[in-house]
Amino acid sequence: MSNVQKDRILEGAEELFFKAGIRSVTMDEIARHLGMSKKTIYQFYRDKDDIVSALIQKRLEEDKEQMCGIAGKSSNVMEEMINMMKHSEEFFSKVNPILIHDLQKYYPEAWQLFQTFKANVVIDSMQQIMDRGIEQGYVREDIDTKVMARMRVWQIELGFDNNVYPHNEFNSWKVQLQFLEHFIYGICTEKGYQILQQYKNILQHN
Repeated sequence: MSNVQKDRILEGAEELFFKAGIRSVTMDEIARHLGMSKKTIYQFYRDKDDIVSALIQKRLEEDKEQMCGIAGKSSNVMEEMINMMKHSEEFFSKVNPILIHDLQKYYPEAWQLFQTFKANVVIDSMQQIMDRGIEQGYVREDIDTKVMARMRVWQIELGFDNNVYPHNEFNSWKVQLQFLEHFIYGICTEKGYQILQQYKNILQHN
């Protein structure tokens, strides 16, 4: 029962964070949203920082599983990147861009979890995708996949930087979509470009 309660608290907090960012949400608001007392929440989490760290850890574990699942059900790397884009759209359509800013500025423990995951999982995964793409003939042989994997992952973070892309002027998902398309077209061979166009046409007509 305790695990059910802990997960329920994280889910309720996530709903509020996605709408308003993290810093502006109080423990009182989380308790009201869940219909439970703060005393009950404190039985499982010592403070909001603890909730944020636990939520990030849970999210990262889920993302790792989903990345493996996408790779397993994709017939080639172009389909894999398209499926990853669709998965990202679901996230970006729900999240308030200020959440990333709050996480970076006010929650260093949780931010470090994200940075470690990015360095140890996401960058390696992106490099492996491009290496497979080269083997399959969809990605150019002349690119340095180690360099490009790091560029791509840091590019995602750049899209959330309010100093570069002010949230009141730019839609976060549209920024990320532009980045992703620019990246994919930049690494594609002619064969990769053709299959990418096929997948895009299918998506546009669904």
